[in-house]
Amino acid sequence: MKPKIFLSLFTIAFLSQIVCAQTDTTKTLFKKKNKLFELSFGQSLLFIPDAKLDSIRRQASIIVPTSAILFLAELRPTKKIRIPLFFNLPTGTKQYVVNGAIINEKASITFGTGIQFKLFQIKLDSRSKVEFEVGPLASFIFNKRNDIVVAPVLAGRFRIMQGDNFSMYLGCSYSMGIKALGILYGTGTVF
Repeated sequence: MKPKIFLSLFTIAFLSQIVCAQTDTTKTLFKKKNKLFELSFGQSLLFIPDAKLDSIRRQASIIVPTSAILFLAELRPTKKIRIPLFFNLPTGTKQYVVNGAIINEKASITFGTGIQFKLFQIKLDSRSKVEFEVGPLASFIFNKRNDIVVAPVLAGRFRIMQGDNFSMYLGCSYSMGIKALGILYGTGTVF
């Protein structure tokens, strides 16, 4: 079922990229409008919380980061403030290699929101720029018993913008509530 959901959402994002893309001739005919929304798909690697690392290290084990599909929508009420909404859908289980045996544990689905601020922007050329945004988020995690756990997160990302619509990003997050590090990357479309 997960591949069907991913393909459906990927198709929607791809079609929105085509529909919302503007050509240079369109820009000269119409007044440039503010882009207030970004939709992107990406990948995130979720690392094991520090509390579990200590007990796992004592067992001489190897920790395998958990991959997840990242769905990210970002509302931009002003040039400097962004309100992200995100959803992490794990594509596998948490895995540990202990004494040559693989131990699997259910990976948690997470979603959240918060506020981010654009700290700086560097123009690369007339159509390209790099932005850095950072800010606090709240992550809602479904644990093993399907209870919701709230964890504060500090996240930041570098965004490479090409033209008016296309963006690529690379960033990281640290969840202070569960003491876990994450890496995120992907592409998006700005509306």
